Amino acid sequence: MQDFLTPMLALIVWTFVMFLWMYKRRIPAMNAISKDTQEFIRNPKLGEQIPEKARWVADNYNHLHEQPVLFYALMAYLFMTQQTDTFNLALAWGYVGIRVVHSLVQVTINKVLVRFGLFGLGSLCLMVLAVRAVLNLF
Repeated sequence: MQDFLTPMLALIVWTFVMFLWMYKRRIPAMNAISKDTQEFIRNPKLGEQIPEKARWVADNYNHLHEQPVLFYALMAYLFMTQQTDTFNLALAWGYVGIRVVHSLVQVTINKVLVRFGLFGLGSLCLMVLAVRAVLNLF
């Protein structure tokens, strides 16, 4: 049953990978624009000069703090209510895998239609997990 929480840990670790990737791209990009990083606060328009690939990683890092919050809450609920069957576990791993692929697409080629399709698939995994949890109440 403890293995059921491993997809949560995997997505948390992936979020930290994206955190490091973001700073690896963003700090050199910001330093190329201004050595005084405080200048980005004083002049927010400078942020528009950051190359798109550095912005893409930052956008993805932010995205990993949006919908995945539902995933974490849902996984905790399923764990606490002992709904840890192999189908739910497969859906959880599916969600994590889709989020990783979504990240890689966003930070490399950033094709919106591909990302949207992946987002839809990930959302479907979450919806099925949630519906199964609700059905278990009856």
